[in-house]
Amino acid sequence: MGGYKVMRLSVYKVMRCLGYKTMRLSILLFLISHFSFLISAQTPMRISADTIVLGDQTTVSGHFDQLWGDAIVLVSQRFDSIKSEQQAVVTSFEPGEHWIHYSPSDSLPLVVTDVDVDTTTTEIRDIAPIVLVPHTFWEIFRWVLLALGIIALALLGWWIVTHRQKLQQVLGAAEPVDTRTPEERALDNLEALRRRQLWQAGKTKEYHTELTDIVRQFIEESTGIRATEMTSDETIEEVRSEKGEGRCDLLRNIFTTADLVKFAKSEPLPHEHDRSMNEAVTFVKALWEQIKPQETEDKGEIEEEKEGKGEGEKERKKKGGMKQ
Repeated sequence: MGGYKVMRLSVYKVMRCLGYKTMRLSILLFLISHFSFLISAQTPMRISADTIVLGDQTTVSGHFDQLWGDAIVLVSQRFDSIKSEQQAVVTSFEPGEHWIHYSPSDSLPLVVTDVDVDTTTTEIRDIAPIVLVPHTFWEIFRWVLLALGIIALALLGWWIVTHRQKLQQVLGAAEPVDTRTPEERALDNLEALRRRQLWQAGKTKEYHTELTDIVRQFIEESTGIRATEMTSDETIEEVRSEKGEGRCDLLRNIFTTADLVKFAKSEPLPHEHDRSMNEAVTFVKALWEQIKPQETEDKGEIEEEKEGKGEGEKERKKKGGMKQ
């Protein structure tokens, strides 16, 4: 009896130390966990189908950590938060009676039947019929977008074809037409090159390269000689054969100085740079003066032919009126 009183006194002291609220909370948590354990222990294990055909699947539901068994294949496993239980999909590829173990002492039976084979016929058949899968929204939407894209491209092509003349007029108006003569264009380019002062900045090769390019372009535009695709000697010979000796000495001096700079890494004196520029200007003006009279004559002949045709048509019309 004395021992019992001592024990009660010890419990009383412990409760006073920890406090009544802490003890109540601990007791409440213990009861809740014990109650949950009892509920889970009472929840039965379930199997959706205890008899399946070879290769089919069945679902095991309940509270377990893992499933195992001979010839049992676990396909997938997940936790159902709504029902608060585990769900596992299993299958088997061996016919017969099997056991699905979910604890060392408990298991569920599963009967697997074999596929019936018709040995009376040699016809080859599919293992299973074709399953038609419904189309998803994205698959349909993809084809709709493709059709709309094709229609849009077709409409764009039709519009371009029907408005081609207007587009050409707009594009032609947007690009400014250079109305300068080849002489004016070459002289403007030479003056622009002079103002850039390339050789003064040490860019001797760039200076003479652009100088000869301007002269070659002028020769090609004014005479039709493909000077931009020829060597220096070929260009000089073509100009001599087409337009005579003329100012070929100037052209030879320009090309010789430029070739020495580009290929022999020569460094001309300052007055030689200016001389090449002045000779290029003189050559352009001299060659254009030689070409200009021919162009004027050609234009005059074309205008005379037009006037002659116009007068001939007028005479024909007069004769036709007199006959009537």
